[in-house]
Amino acid sequence: MMAKVIIMTSILDDTYDSYATYDELILYTSAIERWEIKCIDQLPEYMKLSYKALLDVYEEMEQLVAEHGRQYRVEYAKNAIIRLAQSYFVEAKWTLQNYKPSFEEFKINALSSCGYAMLAIASFVGMGDIVTPETFKWATSEPKIIQASTIICRFMDDIAEHKFKHRREDDWSVIDYYMEEYSVTAQEAYDVFNKYIESAWKDMNQELLKPTEMPTEVMNRSLNLSRVMDVLYKEGDGYTYVRKSIKDAITSLLVEPITL
Repeated sequence: MMAKVIIMTSILDDTYDSYATYDELILYTSAIERWEIKCIDQLPEYMKLSYKALLDVYEEMEQLVAEHGRQYRVEYAKNAIIRLAQSYFVEAKWTLQNYKPSFEEFKINALSSCGYAMLAIASFVGMGDIVTPETFKWATSEPKIIQASTIICRFMDDIAEHKFKHRREDDWSVIDYYMEEYSVTAQEAYDVFNKYIESAWKDMNQELLKPTEMPTEVMNRSLNLSRVMDVLYKEGDGYTYVRKSIKDAITSLLVEPITL
């Protein structure tokens, strides 16, 4: 289910980032917020497929947890991806209306739009009895470990995309906003953002050394999501442009694992 959620996140991101007009995104975001299949009728043809797929993924999730009486978990997961779509809409609106927010304004929304807070919540849905309603209430309160994972995700992604020019020229990243607002070079911006990332790892380590708010198994979800970024983005954008090293890692893990 996590794989399906990640795939849907990529489709939503591309829709908001590259394909839709502003008016289409108003309809799309409204439909996601309402979360009703009848909303499909108001969408352009090309959006209908992804909208139905999104609803289908979470309906399947509900069916998988229903026998254990855990449908409430899926409601939290739905609300999390609705919030993600709303943050995508904010970024798209800025771009399509040629609005240049301040670095701080852009950063706040960028940390939401990276998707890691949403993925952390989605990852709890299939866990056992160790997860309770309190787990989801905690996760939606922006705890330090989830904040740290979003910083690692967003800033590693933005540094890689900017450094290796994986964005369109008119598509600004948080790096560009920082460079313009503080009149610094790209390398100076990278240095600042790498310090943010280093500090976030320290926060994560601190939270894991003394996990008092939640069990270690819950906290490890954010740790493992952050580890994914370290694997994929240390040498560029390994998610969008899959390198040989990433393929080799997947092969050694899933296709030709070492026998223990």
